[in-house]
Amino acid sequence: MPCNHFMNYITPRNRFQTTFTSLDELISSDHAVRVLDAFVEKLDLKQLQYNIKVLNSEGRPPFEPKVFLKLYLYGYLNGIRSSRRLERECQRNTEVQWLLGTLQPNYHSIADFRKNNSRALRNTFKLYVLFLKEAELLGGKTIAVDGTKVRASNSKKNNYNPKKIERHLKYIEEQTEQYLKQLDSNDREEQQSEPITEVKQKLERLKTQAIKYEALRDTLEGSEQPQISTTDTDARALLVQGQVVEVSYNMQAAVDDKHKLIVATHTLNRNDRNALSGIALEAKANLQATSITVISDKGYHNGRELNKCATENIETICAQQEIVNSNEHGTTEAYLVSKFMYNEPQDTYTCPAGETLRTRGTWHKKSRERDSYMFKKYRTPKCNTCAVKHLCTGRKKGGREIERSEYAKAVSENAARYKANKVLYRKRQEINEHIFGTIKRKWGYSYTDLRGLDKVNGEHSLIALVYNLRRTITILGTKDILEKLKNWKPDYKGIVCAHQKQTSLEANSAKIKLAWSIAA
Repeated sequence: MPCNHFMNYITPRNRFQTTFTSLDELISSDHAVRVLDAFVEKLDLKQLQYNIKVLNSEGRPPFEPKVFLKLYLYGYLNGIRSSRRLERECQRNTEVQWLLGTLQPNYHSIADFRKNNSRALRNTFKLYVLFLKEAELLGGKTIAVDGTKVRASNSKKNNYNPKKIERHLKYIEEQTEQYLKQLDSNDREEQQSEPITEVKQKLERLKTQAIKYEALRDTLEGSEQPQISTTDTDARALLVQGQVVEVSYNMQAAVDDKHKLIVATHTLNRNDRNALSGIALEAKANLQATSITVISDKGYHNGRELNKCATENIETICAQQEIVNSNEHGTTEAYLVSKFMYNEPQDTYTCPAGETLRTRGTWHKKSRERDSYMFKKYRTPKCNTCAVKHLCTGRKKGGREIERSEYAKAVSENAARYKANKVLYRKRQEINEHIFGTIKRKWGYSYTDLRGLDKVNGEHSLIALVYNLRRTITILGTKDILEKLKNWKPDYKGIVCAHQKQTSLEANSAKIKLAWSIAA
């Protein structure tokens, strides 16, 4: 008698049994996918500047843009961002089938949506920030700012600076000379170590490479940029940690302290030093606030940036850089610049010995890479007869000079706030650093597949939007957020990104692409 295999086990459903059900019955009432659907259905994609395709007189009708937005929100929420993988999910994933109504767009159409709607994705993120504000999930007063490096779609090998280009050209010159000597040797000797045709082919390849590197050198000299990349022309080699350098982008995020939600994000191709005012102003605009307090680490400490924030009614609590004596050698700790007291009404300094340093009022210019500022010099003739001059300065001729930057007031005010709010500053890490841990370590978004600063900005806005959606669901629960979305009336005024003119960086990128293609 044959044994019944399923006698002692739970019996599976017969594959050939006809059943009557609906997609909605397969998705629980508190499922996160219902939040994505409700959010997208509330949006007017035209006002958000999405590319809206119209029905042509002939051919197949296009997919509604909301289909792609829902698909990408679902994909990024579940760690899927490849257009080909998203195409497969449309065919086999019940949740995606419910979300899209069983529509199955092609991977190429899916990829084009993300690539062509970077500005609209940024607008969508900003609109959701307003929703969070209406839902009273944002404090809107204290914001923590930080950045993280995200690897670009450009290898180190395809990133060049002047030294690297000259090194390649020198190598090509040496190899060319070696092959030419080999040709001369082959002419004199009957026995050839290598066929002449092969040597000539190698010389031709070296000549072609030399033309490429010379074109890059000329383009770099005309671009006023310290480096260029040939795969993604906007990507830059940035210091990631310690001495580690990667060709990457710098993703900035401003995080509200109430529920640790992102209120502003944009991506740069430079380090944090010149980034504070940009992200702080964006956070203030997105919150539609009159004033905010921004906390940042010492990597953001820059007099010009602090001054910009001060003029825009943004209070900064930025950690101070380590004080380095920029004057003469031989200065002891008791006579560092910080020990000289500034008297604002008289515009003078008082040294530790009690003497007064005055200025002639002349402004001088100091230039550093990507940065320049004006400053005044303060001196006193009493230095020549001072008994402690050897402790104050190592200069034999003249005396001690104090330089005061045009941004010194903003720097000193920030320093006072930092000293008075050290407890608040210590909360900075718990407000914003875990966000990058979630995005890069847990979700795996430590790199970008897109190329170009504008497209990368769009993707990172999408990531920030998905992070906020996930966290909102955790805070409120699905039912509460669905109710709030139902009663929400989106306000599109003020959130739309203006069409920016082509920047010098973008113009230089176009030149690099053209020069590289011509040389190739």
